[in-house]
Amino acid sequence: MEWTIQELAARAGITSRTLRHYDRVGLLAPSRVGPNGYRYYNPTAVARLQRILLMRRLGMGLPAIAEVLADEVDTCDGLRAHIAALEEERDRIERQIRSVRHTLEALQSGVEPRMDVMLAGFNDRYKEEVISRWGERAFQVSNDWWHGKTLDQQQAWKQAAEDLVAAWVAAAKAAVSPTSEHAQSLAARHIRWLSQIPGTPTAEGDRERSIEMVNCLGDMYVDDPRFAGMYDNAAGATLVRDALHAYTRTRM
Repeated sequence: MEWTIQELAARAGITSRTLRHYDRVGLLAPSRVGPNGYRYYNPTAVARLQRILLMRRLGMGLPAIAEVLADEVDTCDGLRAHIAALEEERDRIERQIRSVRHTLEALQSGVEPRMDVMLAGFNDRYKEEVISRWGERAFQVSNDWWHGKTLDQQQAWKQAAEDLVAAWVAAAKAAVSPTSEHAQSLAARHIRWLSQIPGTPTAEGDRERSIEMVNCLGDMYVDDPRFAGMYDNAAGATLVRDALHAYTRTRM
């Protein structure tokens, strides 16, 4: 099967002039040129145009595209890269749709939209940390789970988290021991809360990695200034860490 230059241009949403320019700069030659001077393009040429149009959409200039195509040895590898880029773009668009939908729901319900709800997932600010510690999948699955919630569900989740933090702060002010029954019940509640987040070891029932994650989070609550202030003061953060560590040693 072949298409003329006019047919290909119409199908691709570009102009014949653009295709002739791609030929002049060495990006895309026609499969053959007929006796009448007409240019024809076969499936191999169309697949190459597919790659060119994708890279143009991603903002790449023609010289950079030429380098990428020149370096490719296997056409199938190029098409796999094409698919990966399209899937990444699809995921980006889906996240944007969810963010806009949350904004619409907030406005319709008379609630002022929050910046973090509109523009980010619950752990976007810690993306690199999550990926480095627990992998890309853990971040992506949990992030998609968060963006998939309605505004009411997000607010309910945040309220549950705030209630848990408040219970820890109250326990610290009461000077309870990390190994006391009260502190250990809070630790169990804390881990149940973590296990609701898809993609985490606690959600997947991975005992060894769950213990590692819980201990790591406990350490972060004390060592990282972003978390240390969450529990009112250093004493509160220390109680959470020590109670979680005691729980993983004796009950996980």
